Amino acid sequence: MAQLSDLREFMRKQAQDDRSRRSVQVSGASIDEALEQASIELNIPLKKIEYEVLESPSSGVLGFGKKNCMLIAYELVTEKSSAFGDDSFDLDFGGEDMMNDIQKDRDGEVIIQLRQDGVFLKVYAPVGNGKKVTEREAAMKLRARGIIDFDKHLMAKVVKNADGEKVRIGDYAYNPMNDALMTVDITDLDMKANIVVKEPGPGGADITADSIIGLLKANGIIHGIMEDEVADFEDHPVFDQPVVVAEGSKPVNGNDAKIIYNFSKDETQISLKEKRGKVDFKEINQIQNVVEGQILARKVPLEEGKPGRTVTGKLLPAKPGNDVDFNIGKNVKLSDDGITAIAEINGQVMLVGGGKLSVEPVYLVNGDVNLKSGGNIIFLGSVMVKGSVEDGFKVKASGNIEVMGNVGKSELDAEGDVIVHQGINGKTEGKVRAGKTVWSKFIENANVDCEDAVIATDGIINSNVVSNRLIACMGKRATIVGGRLRATEEIHAKTLGSVSGSETILEVGWDPRSKEKLQKLEQELGSQTSEIDDIERNIMTLENFKKKKKKLPDDKERYLEELKEQKLEIHNEMLRLEDEIKSIKEYLSSLKYVGKISAASKVFPGVRMMIKDAPLRVRNDFASVTFVNEEGDVKAITYEPLDEDLTKKG
Repeated sequence: MAQLSDLREFMRKQAQDDRSRRSVQVSGASIDEALEQASIELNIPLKKIEYEVLESPSSGVLGFGKKNCMLIAYELVTEKSSAFGDDSFDLDFGGEDMMNDIQKDRDGEVIIQLRQDGVFLKVYAPVGNGKKVTEREAAMKLRARGIIDFDKHLMAKVVKNADGEKVRIGDYAYNPMNDALMTVDITDLDMKANIVVKEPGPGGADITADSIIGLLKANGIIHGIMEDEVADFEDHPVFDQPVVVAEGSKPVNGNDAKIIYNFSKDETQISLKEKRGKVDFKEINQIQNVVEGQILARKVPLEEGKPGRTVTGKLLPAKPGNDVDFNIGKNVKLSDDGITAIAEINGQVMLVGGGKLSVEPVYLVNGDVNLKSGGNIIFLGSVMVKGSVEDGFKVKASGNIEVMGNVGKSELDAEGDVIVHQGINGKTEGKVRAGKTVWSKFIENANVDCEDAVIATDGIINSNVVSNRLIACMGKRATIVGGRLRATEEIHAKTLGSVSGSETILEVGWDPRSKEKLQKLEQELGSQTSEIDDIERNIMTLENFKKKKKKLPDDKERYLEELKEQKLEIHNEMLRLEDEIKSIKEYLSSLKYVGKISAASKVFPGVRMMIKDAPLRVRNDFASVTFVNEEGDVKAITYEPLDEDLTKKG
């Protein structure tokens, strides 16, 4: 693709070519005779001459009053003629590389230079389909410069080689008084230097690039000399017109320092997600989470700027850019070099207090979690909800989740504690998971899973609760009724079950997750066993048929092979299941948990207990009792109070 600089270069050379285009005024008895004279003087073929008739020829009367033809002749410029060659300059900047296009089909060129030490010839080869220089053209151009005595053999060799090298081919009557003259003019506050060259007279020497540069330096011009243009001027001189041969360099001011943030500073930007082709407005989540050690922002230092110079070498200072400082807030540190801001903790990156970069460990929701608050919350830290979590919304945190109101048919997932000041009513679908403890006033129709303890002050009703240590209800109405509760060490409440006899399942003494996984694996193994029995019967049927008929049809034979492959795959899967079941059983047998279930006030009939592998269905009321496993049986013993320290958060 053509660049603007290419266009500028083309226009400069085009203008230079126009300035160097010579014209001659010639005369002859006829137009043809005048054109032949012009061809000699311009050193170009007749077909490349364009002319204007100044005076038409006239034969007069009887030879009296006869006038010659007079015309101005100059080189013909065709549509495809340019300083770059014969292809027109294509302004379609979307095409192929312009510089490749514009150098096609350029004719060869003859350069004659008269120097103090002789006549020099330089010949350039053509480009593309351009025409080669002929000996005749070279001879005509030499004659046009008044050179007749030269080495024709050497001239022919230079024309043949056409390598652009200058070769001395003869002498001439040198007259130093007629040498080309050059003047230098410094303009534009010393930012430009022009030369004006006067055409040499008969016997005078041409101007050379070395003499141009030497005169420039003699005039104090030491910077920005355009050596390519000077070299081109030597081959294609322009007379009596100013030509720029040196340009100063302007100073370039430095760019300001800036800070590039690795997060969006625009808190109004919303990224919506689609589910099944519909936008889920609950997934707006405008929290920008970061982790400890994450790069939050980088500073691009200011630039000092690049000074300029005049053509006479005077320094033009540049202005440095303006600096900017990091505005660092809490939980953010700077790198040793001071150009990188790094998070010190997991949390929410924010620009607060006039652009201060901070990481907040707690995300605060001032009201309820709903569409108005931004939808679902996912945060690498703790979340504080001043209101409630409405149905259908999710809150996930790598720290704690604390809800001042209620939690509905929603999902809470925390690596730390989940604290609900009012209560959880999951409407059979709500889920709460905690990496540590779940604290709530009540839990109703919910699914709760935690690693440490579940503490409810008012009770747990019709819920599925799993704890890796303890489930306890310790308030005045601390009742566990309905649902299934599983804890590794202990289940404790004021009342277990209800007068209505609602089935309440309580299990202790095991790792509940491992036991649940064991049950699933045993079910899967039973299913695999049934499937392999069916396959073996089909294999036996086909093999008996094969014994009788000596051969099975092709499709039946393929089916038999497929059945054998299935049997092998299922057999291997059964071996894997058996190994995993064995491993879990060994783990469960190694656990030292005793396991107990306690009721400070009463246990109603309808409660089903499992302490380790000992079951008990309660058929009679029990008052203030603790149940334990003694030698494989569930026994009722004197009530053992719960350690009060376990419920100090409640």
